[in-house]
Amino acid sequence: MSQRNSDVSAQVAAEVTCTADNVPFTPGQARACTVREVLDRVGGKWSISILVSASHGPVRFTELERNVEGISRRMLTLTLRNLERDGLLHRTVYPTVPPKVEYTATPMALELYESLVALTSWAERHRRAIAEARTRYDAEHER
Repeated sequence: MSQRNSDVSAQVAAEVTCTADNVPFTPGQARACTVREVLDRVGGKWSISILVSASHGPVRFTELERNVEGISRRMLTLTLRNLERDGLLHRTVYPTVPPKVEYTATPMALELYESLVALTSWAERHRRAIAEARTRYDAEHER
C-alpha cells in the first residue's frame, strides 16, 4: 500500500456511522441501523465483485484491480479495508520485497457467496429488460 493511502483507516472508521445526534436508539432502531449498514456494505458498488472474486480463493490487490472494472486504486483500497473491518475478508501480508498481499473470503463471506451469485445472476438475466423499461420510461417522461 502506498504512503498516500495511510489515512485510509481513519476514513474507514468514520465512513459508516449510524447515530442520531448522540440520542440513544431504541433496540429496534439500533437493529435496523445495523442491518442497513451491513446491506449497504455488501450491496455496495464494488463489494459484490470483490467478494465473489475472493470467494474463489486468495486474490491479490493487483488481480482485483484488473478484474473489477472501473474501480480506482483508492476505492479498491477503501472497499477492501471496509470488508476486512466487517470480517468478510482476511488480509495476509507476506514478508517479501515488494510485499505480497492476498485477500481471502472468511467463512462468513463464503456463506454470503451463494446469495451474491444469485443476485448477480438475476441482474444478468434481467439487465436487458431493465434497460428496455428505462428507455420506455424516459421516452414517456421526456427525460
